[in-house]
Parts: sequence; structure tokens; C-alpha cells
Amino acid sequence: METVVSGIRSTGKLHLGNYYGAVKNFVQMQNEYACYFFIADFHSLTTHPTPADLHGNVKQVLVEYLAAGIDPEKATIYVQSDVPEISELYLYLNMNAYVGELERSTSFKDKVRANPDNVNAGLLTYPVLMAADILIHKATKVPVGKDQEQHLEMARVFGNRFNRLYSKEFFPEPYAFNFAEQLVKIPGLDGKGKMGKSEGEGNAIFLSDEPDVIRKKVMRAVTDSGPTENDEVKPQSVQNLFDLLKFVSSNDTFKHFEGLYNDCNIRYGDLKKQLAEDIILANAPMREKINFISNDTSYLKQVARHGALKARESASNTIREVREIIGFKSF
Repeated sequence: METVVSGIRSTGKLHLGNYYGAVKNFVQMQNEYACYFFIADFHSLTTHPTPADLHGNVKQVLVEYLAAGIDPEKATIYVQSDVPEISELYLYLNMNAYVGELERSTSFKDKVRANPDNVNAGLLTYPVLMAADILIHKATKVPVGKDQEQHLEMARVFGNRFNRLYSKEFFPEPYAFNFAEQLVKIPGLDGKGKMGKSEGEGNAIFLSDEPDVIRKKVMRAVTDSGPTENDEVKPQSVQNLFDLLKFVSSNDTFKHFEGLYNDCNIRYGDLKKQLAEDIILANAPMREKINFISNDTSYLKQVARHGALKARESASNTIREVREIIGFKSF
């Protein structure tokens, strides 16, 4: 069975875009592949070196992914820092990663421009840690977005370089993987592109958002002054709202507001109120699961410990062989 590895940011709550995009794919993947899903608390320190509540963030992410359908009996879900073998492989790979190639990383350049006062070594070697996350389980498939494809290419470079240096075909080549034929893209509320936390809290509807929070966010969504001609092409901001409506509302509701828009009788306030209530209704079962699981401390501990044991079993086998290949021997 092929191995899939994917990281989960420890600083990000799940929003509708995450859930209907990547996470629903994860839930399907766990039935057909050996899946390792890890909460990337090490990675979070590159941009948030002094987190206010790192453990609380990790717990929230663990809760939400379990609520979304990740089954700890089918997949291995674990916290990155619970597997010290990752740090050890990160060290070995760093010895064969060159400063020049790391400095050419597009992500590194972008982060330097955005945060010139926090250009730390961890930020520079972020691709090496990502490679360690993947190679520690000898994964061949990695679900990544376009923004991570260069890092995945670097993971192949570091793995192949290790194989070459030690004349051993040890690490397989990992490649980008998308389980679904077409990813679902949920638009945001800012009138621009897809839903995402990086675009600001108000752009995204989170699975844990209470109804009043959802109503406020939707009512603040960007629109225009309304159509002036029948069947007028919608601007992006308005099209986003209709796309959301089509996703969470009934077909009759969608057709009702589509007809009002095409006849120049649309009232965006009414559309937003309907959209908010439909999102609340669609999101209610998930919010209830999140609240239930977050209160079950013993279950969360059990899941985290079980995941760490399973991940360390795989990781320790890799590290033992890596040590032997390099030449480390105990006296």
C-alpha cells in the first residue's frame, strides 16, 4: 500500500474551504492508502516563534480534523513534535542542503519581504523540515497546493542527494497527489478569490463559528450597488455570494435569487440573510461534533498518544536505517 503524508498547520482553524476541499479528500484517502496526517507545530515556529497558546492551537486542530472525519484507526494522525525522529532526520538532511538553493526558494523570498525582521534559520530551512516530514515515512504521495510544489521538488532533491551520496537507493521520490478529480473551491467573503484565513478572519467561515459570528461575517461580505440591466454579468464579489448560495442552499433558493438579480430586483441584504442561515444550518452538525470532541479530554489524549506511537514506529525504522547508512554505530 502506498504511503501518503500531509501536514496540517497548527495555527489554523478549519474553514469551509479547507473542509470541502482538502479535508474531505483526506477522509477518502484514509480508506485506500497508508495515511500520515501530522499537526505541524514545529513549522509554526518559523513565523510565530513565541505563540501565546501553542498547545491550545494544536488541540483545536486535532479536534476539528477528528470532527471532520479523520479516523485514528484508519489513518495515523499525530503531532509533529511528538516524533523526535523527524528532528533527527531534519538534522541529517540539513548537512546536505546548500544555502544557495534554500535562498532561492520562492516561499523564503516571499516571507523575507513580508517579515524582514524575522528572517530566522528555521525559515530558511523550512523546505528541509518539510522534506524530513515526508521522507521519514518514505511517502510517495503528498497532497499539496501550488504554493508548496517547489518545496516538494526540493524534498525529491534532498532524498535523491542522500541516495547518491551514500550510494543507496533508500528514499523514494515523493510526488504531488490529488485524490479527487477536481478540487472544490469555496469562495471567500472579501470579494476576491478563494476562502482562506490568510486573507483575514472576515474572509472565512470557520467550522467552529457560532451562528451570530457567521451572520456578522456574511452581512459584511463585499457586494456592489446592484445590476442596472437585465441578465447583467455579475462582478466577482457578487458571483462569490451566488457560488456560496449554490453550495449550501436549495436549488429553489438559488433560482429565486438568481431570478431577482437577472430582473434587477435583487436586494443583497435579503440574499445575505438567507445565505447566513443556510450556512448555519449546513454547519450545525460539524459545530456540534467539534464541541463534543473538545470536551472529551481522555479521548483526545488517547488519539494523540496512539498517533505518536504509530508514527514513531514508522519513523524509528527509517532513522535506524539512515544511521546505519551514514555510519553511526554505538560502542
